[in-house]
Amino acid sequence: MKITKVQATWVQVPIPPERQHLSDFGRQPSFDSVIVRIETDAGITGWGEAKAGVASTASCGGLAAIINLDFAPLLLGQDPRDISRLWDTLYSMPRQGFAIDRGHVFPALGRRGLSISAIAGVDLALWDILGKSLNAPVWRLLGGRRAARMPAYASGGWASEDKIGEQLLGYIEKGGFGAVKMRVGSMDGPVARSAARVRAARRALGPEVGLAADAHGTWTVSEAKAFCRMVEDCDLLWFEEPVSADDKQGQAEVRRGSAVPISSGESEFTRHDFRELAELRAADVLQPDLAIAGGITEGVRIGAIASAFNLRLAPHLWSGAPAFAAGLHLAASQSAGFILEYSLGHNPMLHDLIEERFPVVGGFVEIPDRPGLGITVREDFLAQYGRHA
Repeated sequence: MKITKVQATWVQVPIPPERQHLSDFGRQPSFDSVIVRIETDAGITGWGEAKAGVASTASCGGLAAIINLDFAPLLLGQDPRDISRLWDTLYSMPRQGFAIDRGHVFPALGRRGLSISAIAGVDLALWDILGKSLNAPVWRLLGGRRAARMPAYASGGWASEDKIGEQLLGYIEKGGFGAVKMRVGSMDGPVARSAARVRAARRALGPEVGLAADAHGTWTVSEAKAFCRMVEDCDLLWFEEPVSADDKQGQAEVRRGSAVPISSGESEFTRHDFRELAELRAADVLQPDLAIAGGITEGVRIGAIASAFNLRLAPHLWSGAPAFAAGLHLAASQSAGFILEYSLGHNPMLHDLIEERFPVVGGFVEIPDRPGLGITVREDFLAQYGRHA
């Protein structure tokens, strides 16, 4: 089997004004991502996704160009099933020969950032092709699923103190979720205001529903520690990205100073970043975004780190359908995987991009047994919302 075509498309879907939300990322007027299509001479097409930013809005033209102009020439004519070799080829670029011959990578400047996101988009498509070629779901190729379904938590929570309980309870009504996540941090102003919103959420939810809080890395170490003291009696599932991803030592300090579990990883690239988080004891839960952190290939390596350090794995799944499906397959197959994120913001890239659905029933998502990633991308959707840089 040979690769015959590689095409990355920046897809930008407007969000209706009434469905837009305001956070520290600003107002989100659109949902943007790069959808990767890889065709083969066997008639099998694989789909992947790459992201230029954690939030749903980002200028993705440069990311698409990396795949179309830099990576595509290296991939054409290659066997798409040689995923590990192709990952190292894209990571090492002109020194790929040395890397493959000597058994270790030779990366240049593209060790983080958009280069890794671009690799992620290609990697997801290659795993999709491999699964389809074997008529097996990706989770089967990763060692099998640990359960037929996994619990999911509803991810959203931007409302004010007097409305947050109503908003989160509305999420639970939609899918019977047993856990929810809300946003806190600089968007609230004073730390005490974020804490008050969390306490209001806990009062509304009661003690049985899991509650997580996400600061998007917007606080200083002292602010994050103060927040933890204020909400220690709220029994948080976790406190996500308390400080900037650049301050791993600071995040470790936050974790040491409180019993509140700490999670992070959506802003990290490659296993090397996650190894540092683990070695510094800076997190209880690792949250790689497979459309950012290098794809499924790198996700498996990150899952091994989580398992080796007795941490848990909960992929960041605020994304389109290809990355959501990839994270689902990874979490279902890894010993450290335990829960799925399910975005409750307006997400047409998850619900409208593909023919299939990932319904939440009684708080659980079924792990599908469809071949590959288990998705069928709607070509008309790409045609309507695809754009050129």
